[in-house]
Amino acid sequence: MPPARLSLPEFVALMAMMFAIIAFSIDAMLPALPEIGQSLTPEDVNRAQLVVTVFVLGMGVGTFFTGPLSDALGRRPVILGGFALYILAAGIAALAPSLEMLLAARFLQGLGAAAPRIVTVAIVRDLYAGRRMAQIMSFVMMVFTLVPALAPLIGAGLIALAGWRAIFVAFMLFGLAAPLWMALRLAEPLPREMRRPFRLGALTAALAEIALNPMVRLSILVQGLVFGQMFSMLVSVQPVFDVTFGRAATFPLWFGAVAVVAGSATLLNALLVMRLGMRFLITAALAAQCVLSGAMIGVSLAAPPDPLFFALFVIWQTSLFFQVGLTVGNINAMAMEPLGHIAGFASSIIGSVSTVLAVLLAIPVGLMFDGTPLPLATGIFAMALAALALMLHLRRVEARLAAGA
Repeated sequence: MPPARLSLPEFVALMAMMFAIIAFSIDAMLPALPEIGQSLTPEDVNRAQLVVTVFVLGMGVGTFFTGPLSDALGRRPVILGGFALYILAAGIAALAPSLEMLLAARFLQGLGAAAPRIVTVAIVRDLYAGRRMAQIMSFVMMVFTLVPALAPLIGAGLIALAGWRAIFVAFMLFGLAAPLWMALRLAEPLPREMRRPFRLGALTAALAEIALNPMVRLSILVQGLVFGQMFSMLVSVQPVFDVTFGRAATFPLWFGAVAVVAGSATLLNALLVMRLGMRFLITAALAAQCVLSGAMIGVSLAAPPDPLFFALFVIWQTSLFFQVGLTVGNINAMAMEPLGHIAGFASSIIGSVSTVLAVLLAIPVGLMFDGTPLPLATGIFAMALAALALMLHLRRVEARLAAGA
Protein backbone atom coordinates (compact mmCIF):
# COMPACT_ATOMS: atom_id res chain seq x y z
CA MET A 1 0.00 0.00 0.00
CA PRO A 2 1.56 3.34 -1.01
CA PRO A 3 1.85 5.96 1.71
CA ALA A 4 -1.09 8.31 2.27
CA ARG A 5 1.29 11.24 2.43
CA LEU A 6 4.56 11.79 0.65
CA SER A 7 7.40 13.90 1.92
CA LEU A 8 6.64 17.55 1.30
CA PRO A 9 9.26 18.03 -1.47
CA GLU A 10 8.04 14.96 -3.36
CA PHE A 11 4.40 15.94 -2.95
CA VAL A 12 5.05 19.47 -4.25
CA ALA A 13 7.03 18.10 -7.19
CA LEU A 14 4.27 15.63 -8.09
CA MET A 15 1.52 18.24 -7.88
CA ALA A 16 3.57 20.72 -9.91
CA MET A 17 4.25 18.10 -12.58
CA MET A 18 0.57 17.26 -12.95
CA PHE A 19 -0.40 20.93 -13.04
CA ALA A 20 2.39 21.73 -15.51
CA ILE A 21 0.84 19.60 -18.24
CA ILE A 22 -1.41 22.57 -19.08
CA ALA A 23 1.41 25.04 -19.75
CA PHE A 24 3.51 22.39 -21.47
CA SER A 25 0.63 21.42 -23.79
CA ILE A 26 0.14 25.06 -24.83
CA ASP A 27 3.58 26.64 -24.83
CA ALA A 28 5.50 23.76 -26.43
CA MET A 29 3.19 24.06 -29.45
CA LEU A 30 4.01 27.73 -30.14
CA PRO A 31 7.26 27.15 -32.12
CA ALA A 32 5.45 24.50 -34.20
CA LEU A 33 2.73 26.79 -35.56
CA PRO A 34 4.56 27.77 -38.78
CA GLU A 35 5.41 24.14 -39.60
CA ILE A 36 1.87 22.95 -38.85
CA GLY A 37 0.48 25.73 -41.03
CA GLN A 38 2.74 24.87 -43.96
CA SER A 39 2.08 21.15 -43.58
CA LEU A 40 -1.68 21.01 -42.98
CA THR A 41 -3.17 24.34 -44.07
CA PRO A 42 -0.79 26.02 -46.56
CA GLU A 43 -3.64 28.02 -48.08
CA ASP A 44 -4.16 29.83 -44.74
CA VAL A 45 -1.26 29.24 -42.35
CA ASN A 46 -2.84 31.51 -39.74
CA ARG A 47 -5.41 28.76 -39.00
CA ALA A 48 -2.64 26.80 -37.28
CA GLN A 49 -3.23 29.02 -34.24
CA LEU A 50 -6.39 27.02 -33.61
CA VAL A 51 -4.33 24.11 -32.24
CA VAL A 52 -3.79 26.28 -29.14
CA THR A 53 -7.28 27.69 -28.67
CA VAL A 54 -9.09 24.40 -29.40
CA PHE A 55 -7.01 22.69 -26.70
CA VAL A 56 -8.02 25.40 -24.22
CA LEU A 57 -11.65 25.09 -25.31
CA GLY A 58 -11.61 21.34 -24.60
CA MET A 59 -10.05 22.01 -21.21
CA GLY A 60 -12.74 24.56 -20.42
CA VAL A 61 -15.52 22.13 -21.28
CA GLY A 62 -13.88 19.31 -19.31
CA THR A 63 -13.42 21.56 -16.29
CA PHE A 64 -17.20 21.69 -15.89
CA PHE A 65 -17.35 17.99 -14.98
CA THR A 66 -14.00 16.92 -13.52
CA GLY A 67 -14.44 18.49 -10.08
CA PRO A 68 -17.84 16.93 -9.34
CA LEU A 69 -16.73 13.59 -10.84
CA SER A 70 -13.68 13.48 -8.57
CA ASP A 71 -15.93 14.21 -5.57
CA ALA A 72 -18.03 11.17 -6.52
CA LEU A 73 -15.45 8.67 -7.81
CA GLY A 74 -12.29 9.72 -6.00
CA ARG A 75 -9.31 11.74 -7.14
CA ARG A 76 -7.13 8.98 -8.58
CA PRO A 77 -9.66 7.45 -11.03
CA VAL A 78 -10.52 10.85 -12.52
CA ILE A 79 -6.89 11.92 -12.91
CA LEU A 80 -5.85 8.56 -14.37
CA GLY A 81 -8.81 8.62 -16.75
CA GLY A 82 -7.99 12.17 -17.80
CA PHE A 83 -4.38 11.29 -18.52
CA ALA A 84 -5.46 8.21 -20.48
CA LEU A 85 -7.63 10.39 -22.72
CA TYR A 86 -4.80 12.91 -23.02
CA ILE A 87 -2.31 10.25 -24.13
CA LEU A 88 -4.75 8.72 -26.64
CA ALA A 89 -5.51 12.14 -28.13
CA ALA A 90 -1.80 12.98 -28.37
CA GLY A 91 -1.26 9.76 -30.33
CA ILE A 92 -4.07 10.68 -32.73
CA ALA A 93 -2.62 14.18 -33.13
CA ALA A 94 0.83 12.81 -33.93
CA LEU A 95 -0.63 10.89 -36.88
CA ALA A 96 -3.26 13.45 -37.97
CA PRO A 97 -3.33 13.79 -41.79
CA SER A 98 -5.37 17.01 -41.75
CA LEU A 99 -5.83 20.13 -39.68
CA GLU A 100 -9.41 19.10 -38.87
CA MET A 101 -8.23 15.78 -37.41
CA LEU A 102 -5.50 17.56 -35.47
CA LEU A 103 -8.00 20.03 -34.01
CA ALA A 104 -10.35 17.22 -32.98
CA ALA A 105 -7.45 15.48 -31.23
CA ARG A 106 -6.41 18.70 -29.51
CA PHE A 107 -9.96 19.20 -28.22
CA LEU A 108 -9.84 15.68 -26.72
CA GLN A 109 -6.42 16.46 -25.24
CA GLY A 110 -7.93 19.50 -23.55
CA LEU A 111 -10.76 17.39 -22.12
CA GLY A 112 -8.18 15.03 -20.65
CA ALA A 113 -6.00 17.84 -19.27
CA ALA A 114 -8.99 19.27 -17.39
CA ALA A 115 -8.64 16.46 -14.85
CA PRO A 116 -5.17 17.36 -13.52
CA ARG A 117 -6.01 21.07 -13.81
CA ILE A 118 -8.91 20.83 -11.34
CA VAL A 119 -8.28 17.68 -9.32
CA THR A 120 -4.69 18.56 -8.41
CA VAL A 121 -5.95 21.49 -6.34
CA ALA A 122 -8.57 19.22 -4.73
CA ILE A 123 -5.84 16.74 -3.73
CA VAL A 124 -3.87 19.48 -2.00
CA ARG A 125 -7.05 20.53 -0.16
CA ASP A 126 -7.78 16.91 0.83
CA LEU A 127 -4.42 16.54 2.57
CA TYR A 128 -3.71 20.06 3.81
CA ALA A 129 -5.67 23.09 4.98
CA GLY A 130 -5.31 26.72 5.92
CA ARG A 131 -1.93 28.39 5.72
CA ARG A 132 -0.20 25.06 5.05
CA MET A 133 -2.30 24.58 1.93
CA ALA A 134 -1.56 28.14 0.80
CA GLN A 135 2.14 27.54 1.35
CA ILE A 136 2.09 24.31 -0.67
CA MET A 137 0.16 25.93 -3.52
CA SER A 138 2.72 28.73 -3.55
CA PHE A 139 5.51 26.16 -3.88
CA VAL A 140 3.58 24.38 -6.65
CA MET A 141 3.06 27.63 -8.56
CA MET A 142 6.73 28.58 -8.18
CA VAL A 143 7.73 25.31 -9.85
CA PHE A 144 4.92 25.68 -12.37
CA THR A 145 6.18 29.09 -13.54
CA LEU A 146 9.35 27.45 -14.86
CA VAL A 147 7.35 25.49 -17.46
CA PRO A 148 6.36 28.42 -19.72
CA ALA A 149 10.03 29.43 -19.76
CA LEU A 150 11.24 25.98 -20.85
CA ALA A 151 8.37 24.60 -22.94
CA PRO A 152 9.01 26.61 -26.15
CA LEU A 153 12.70 25.66 -25.99
CA ILE A 154 11.76 21.99 -25.65
CA GLY A 155 9.28 22.31 -28.51
CA ALA A 156 11.85 24.00 -30.75
CA GLY A 157 14.43 21.33 -29.95
CA LEU A 158 12.02 18.52 -30.78
CA ILE A 159 11.08 20.20 -34.07
CA ALA A 160 14.75 20.53 -35.01
CA LEU A 161 15.40 16.86 -34.21
CA ALA A 162 12.30 15.12 -35.59
CA GLY A 163 9.68 17.60 -36.83
CA TRP A 164 6.56 19.03 -35.23
CA ARG A 165 4.85 15.66 -34.76
CA ALA A 166 7.55 14.72 -32.23
CA ILE A 167 6.03 17.23 -29.81
CA PHE A 168 2.97 14.99 -29.47
CA VAL A 169 5.20 12.02 -28.69
CA ALA A 170 6.67 14.14 -25.88
CA PHE A 171 3.14 14.86 -24.68
CA MET A 172 2.46 11.11 -24.56
CA LEU A 173 5.60 10.48 -22.50
CA PHE A 174 4.81 13.35 -20.13
CA GLY A 175 1.21 12.16 -19.86
CA LEU A 176 2.45 8.70 -18.90
CA ALA A 177 5.12 9.73 -16.38
CA ALA A 178 2.96 11.93 -14.14
CA PRO A 179 0.07 9.47 -13.52
CA LEU A 180 2.51 6.56 -13.14
CA TRP A 181 4.33 8.48 -10.42
CA MET A 182 1.01 9.25 -8.73
CA ALA A 183 -0.26 5.66 -9.03
CA LEU A 184 2.90 4.29 -7.42
CA ARG A 185 3.41 6.83 -4.69
CA LEU A 186 0.13 8.53 -3.71
CA ALA A 187 -2.80 6.74 -2.11
CA GLU A 188 -6.36 7.88 -2.82
CA PRO A 189 -6.67 11.08 -0.74
CA LEU A 190 -10.49 11.18 -0.64
CA PRO A 191 -11.97 8.46 1.62
CA ARG A 192 -15.17 6.76 0.46
CA GLU A 193 -17.15 8.18 3.34
CA MET A 194 -16.26 11.70 2.20
CA ARG A 195 -17.43 11.24 -1.39
CA ARG A 196 -20.58 12.83 -2.77
CA PRO A 197 -22.63 11.31 -5.58
CA PHE A 198 -22.58 13.08 -8.94
CA ARG A 199 -26.02 14.61 -9.33
CA LEU A 200 -26.97 16.69 -12.31
CA GLY A 201 -29.57 18.45 -10.18
CA ALA A 202 -26.92 19.65 -7.74
CA LEU A 203 -24.77 20.91 -10.59
CA THR A 204 -27.74 22.74 -12.11
CA ALA A 205 -28.63 24.30 -8.76
CA ALA A 206 -25.03 25.46 -8.28
CA LEU A 207 -25.01 26.93 -11.77
CA ALA A 208 -28.24 28.81 -11.04
CA GLU A 209 -26.89 30.18 -7.76
CA ILE A 210 -23.77 31.43 -9.51
CA ALA A 211 -25.74 33.00 -12.35
CA LEU A 212 -28.08 34.81 -9.93
CA ASN A 213 -25.31 36.25 -7.73
CA PRO A 214 -24.25 39.58 -9.27
CA MET A 215 -20.85 39.61 -7.54
CA VAL A 216 -19.96 36.14 -8.77
CA ARG A 217 -21.37 36.79 -12.23
CA LEU A 218 -19.31 39.96 -12.68
CA SER A 219 -16.16 38.28 -11.31
CA ILE A 220 -16.50 35.44 -13.84
CA LEU A 221 -16.86 37.93 -16.70
CA VAL A 222 -13.75 39.81 -15.55
CA GLN A 223 -11.82 36.54 -15.26
CA GLY A 224 -12.94 35.50 -18.74
CA LEU A 225 -11.75 38.84 -20.17
CA VAL A 226 -8.37 38.52 -18.42
CA PHE A 227 -7.97 34.95 -19.68
CA GLY A 228 -9.03 36.21 -23.11
CA GLN A 229 -6.16 38.70 -23.12
CA MET A 230 -3.70 35.99 -22.14
CA PHE A 231 -4.90 33.45 -24.71
CA SER A 232 -4.96 36.12 -27.43
CA MET A 233 -1.32 36.87 -26.71
CA LEU A 234 -0.41 33.18 -26.64
CA VAL A 235 -1.93 32.40 -30.05
CA SER A 236 -0.54 35.53 -31.75
CA VAL A 237 2.86 36.05 -30.18
CA GLN A 238 4.75 33.50 -32.32
CA PRO A 239 3.37 34.86 -35.63
CA VAL A 240 4.28 38.38 -34.51
CA PHE A 241 7.84 37.32 -33.70
CA ASP A 242 8.08 35.44 -37.02
CA VAL A 243 6.24 37.61 -39.56
CA THR A 244 6.49 41.10 -38.07
CA PHE A 245 10.00 40.97 -36.65
CA GLY A 246 11.67 38.00 -38.39
CA ARG A 247 12.79 36.50 -35.08
CA ALA A 248 11.23 33.03 -35.22
CA ALA A 249 14.59 31.37 -34.45
CA THR A 250 15.03 33.23 -31.17
CA PHE A 251 11.36 33.21 -30.17
CA PRO A 252 11.70 30.42 -27.54
CA LEU A 253 14.50 32.35 -25.80
CA TRP A 254 12.56 35.61 -25.72
CA PHE A 255 9.38 33.87 -24.60
CA GLY A 256 11.25 32.11 -21.79
CA ALA A 257 12.84 35.35 -20.61
CA VAL A 258 9.47 37.11 -20.58
CA ALA A 259 7.91 34.20 -18.65
CA VAL A 260 10.61 34.35 -15.98
CA VAL A 261 10.23 38.12 -15.50
CA ALA A 262 6.42 38.00 -15.53
CA GLY A 263 6.42 35.06 -13.11
CA SER A 264 7.57 37.43 -10.36
CA ALA A 265 4.08 39.00 -10.43
CA THR A 266 2.65 36.19 -8.31
CA LEU A 267 5.27 36.89 -5.62
CA LEU A 268 4.56 40.61 -5.78
CA ASN A 269 0.83 39.92 -5.49
CA ALA A 270 1.42 37.79 -2.39
CA LEU A 271 3.34 40.68 -0.82
CA LEU A 272 0.77 43.37 -1.70
CA VAL A 273 -2.65 41.73 -1.55
CA MET A 274 -2.94 41.73 2.26
CA ARG A 275 -2.06 45.42 2.36
CA LEU A 276 -3.88 46.79 -0.69
CA GLY A 277 -6.66 44.27 -1.23
CA MET A 278 -7.72 42.13 -4.19
CA ARG A 279 -10.05 44.67 -5.76
CA PHE A 280 -7.53 47.49 -5.76
CA LEU A 281 -4.82 45.35 -7.35
CA ILE A 282 -7.15 44.03 -10.06
CA THR A 283 -8.47 47.50 -10.91
CA ALA A 284 -5.01 49.07 -10.96
CA ALA A 285 -3.55 46.30 -13.14
CA LEU A 286 -6.41 46.55 -15.66
CA ALA A 287 -6.16 50.35 -15.78
CA ALA A 288 -2.43 50.10 -16.45
CA GLN A 289 -3.06 47.55 -19.21
CA CYS A 290 -5.58 49.86 -20.88
CA VAL A 291 -2.91 52.56 -21.04
CA LEU A 292 -0.17 50.21 -22.24
CA SER A 293 -2.34 48.48 -24.86
CA GLY A 294 -3.60 51.83 -26.11
CA ALA A 295 0.02 52.91 -26.45
CA MET A 296 0.80 49.67 -28.33
CA ILE A 297 -1.99 50.46 -30.81
CA GLY A 298 -0.30 53.81 -31.48
CA VAL A 299 3.11 52.18 -31.83
CA SER A 300 1.72 49.58 -34.26
CA LEU A 301 0.16 52.31 -36.42
CA ALA A 302 3.39 54.35 -36.39
CA ALA A 303 5.54 51.25 -37.11
CA PRO A 304 8.88 52.67 -35.84
CA PRO A 305 12.24 51.13 -36.90
CA ASP A 306 12.59 47.47 -36.02
CA PRO A 307 14.87 47.49 -32.95
CA LEU A 308 12.66 50.04 -31.19
CA PHE A 309 9.40 48.44 -32.40
CA PHE A 310 10.51 45.01 -31.23
CA ALA A 311 11.68 46.29 -27.83
CA LEU A 312 8.36 48.05 -27.22
CA PHE A 313 6.43 44.92 -28.20
CA VAL A 314 8.43 42.74 -25.78
CA ILE A 315 7.88 45.25 -22.97
CA TRP A 316 4.15 45.22 -23.69
CA GLN A 317 4.08 41.42 -23.88
CA THR A 318 5.80 41.25 -20.49
CA SER A 319 3.31 43.71 -19.01
CA LEU A 320 0.40 41.57 -20.21
CA PHE A 321 1.69 38.39 -18.57
CA PHE A 322 2.63 40.41 -15.47
CA GLN A 323 -0.94 41.72 -15.28
CA VAL A 324 -2.27 38.15 -15.42
CA GLY A 325 -0.11 37.28 -12.41
CA LEU A 326 -1.56 40.21 -10.48
CA THR A 327 -5.19 39.51 -11.31
CA VAL A 328 -6.15 35.88 -11.97
CA GLY A 329 -5.69 34.52 -8.45
CA ASN A 330 -7.42 37.54 -6.94
CA ILE A 331 -10.39 37.38 -9.33
CA ASN A 332 -10.85 33.67 -8.66
CA ALA A 333 -10.78 34.30 -4.90
CA MET A 334 -13.39 37.04 -5.32
CA ALA A 335 -15.66 34.76 -7.32
CA MET A 336 -15.37 32.01 -4.71
CA GLU A 337 -15.97 34.28 -1.69
CA PRO A 338 -19.75 33.72 -1.41
CA LEU A 339 -19.64 30.08 -2.56
CA GLY A 340 -17.83 28.23 0.20
CA HIS A 341 -20.79 25.92 0.73
CA ILE A 342 -20.56 24.64 -2.87
CA ALA A 343 -16.82 25.14 -3.38
CA GLY A 344 -16.22 22.02 -5.48
CA PHE A 345 -19.06 22.64 -7.91
CA ALA A 346 -18.35 26.38 -7.97
CA SER A 347 -14.68 25.91 -8.81
CA SER A 348 -15.54 23.73 -11.81
CA ILE A 349 -18.26 26.06 -13.08
CA ILE A 350 -16.22 29.25 -12.65
CA GLY A 351 -13.17 27.72 -14.33
CA SER A 352 -15.21 26.29 -17.19
CA VAL A 353 -17.31 29.37 -17.99
CA SER A 354 -14.40 31.82 -17.81
CA THR A 355 -12.14 29.58 -19.93
CA VAL A 356 -14.73 28.99 -22.65
CA LEU A 357 -15.54 32.72 -22.75
CA ALA A 358 -11.84 33.51 -23.06
CA VAL A 359 -11.39 31.11 -25.98
CA LEU A 360 -14.38 32.56 -27.81
CA LEU A 361 -12.76 35.99 -27.48
CA ALA A 362 -9.22 34.87 -28.39
CA ILE A 363 -10.05 32.89 -31.54
CA PRO A 364 -11.16 35.89 -33.67
CA VAL A 365 -8.28 38.02 -32.39
CA GLY A 366 -5.79 35.36 -33.49
CA LEU A 367 -7.42 34.82 -36.86
CA MET A 368 -7.33 38.58 -37.60
CA PHE A 369 -3.51 38.63 -37.54
CA ASP A 370 -2.41 40.70 -40.54
CA GLY A 371 1.37 40.66 -40.20
CA THR A 372 1.44 43.38 -37.53
CA PRO A 373 0.66 43.50 -33.77
CA LEU A 374 -2.26 45.89 -34.42
CA PRO A 375 -5.14 43.34 -34.27
CA LEU A 376 -3.65 41.82 -31.11
CA ALA A 377 -3.15 45.18 -29.42
CA THR A 378 -6.66 46.31 -30.39
CA GLY A 379 -8.27 43.10 -29.11
CA ILE A 380 -6.40 43.18 -25.81
CA PHE A 381 -7.16 46.89 -25.33
CA ALA A 382 -10.88 46.22 -25.85
CA MET A 383 -10.86 43.32 -23.38
CA ALA A 384 -8.87 45.25 -20.77
CA LEU A 385 -11.22 48.23 -21.09
CA ALA A 386 -14.30 46.00 -20.75
CA ALA A 387 -12.79 44.23 -17.72
CA LEU A 388 -11.93 47.57 -16.09
CA ALA A 389 -15.48 48.84 -16.65
CA LEU A 390 -16.89 45.65 -15.10
CA MET A 391 -14.57 45.96 -12.08
CA LEU A 392 -15.70 49.55 -11.48
CA HIS A 393 -19.32 48.44 -11.80
CA LEU A 394 -18.65 45.52 -9.44
CA ARG A 395 -17.33 47.91 -6.80
CA ARG A 396 -20.51 50.00 -7.09
CA VAL A 397 -22.66 46.87 -6.77
CA GLU A 398 -20.69 45.84 -3.67
CA ALA A 399 -21.19 49.24 -2.12
CA ARG A 400 -24.94 49.15 -2.91
CA LEU A 401 -25.32 45.66 -1.42
CA ALA A 402 -23.35 46.66 1.68
CA ALA A 403 -25.54 49.73 2.14
CA GLY A 404 -28.66 47.58 1.73
CA ALA A 405 -27.42 45.13 4.32
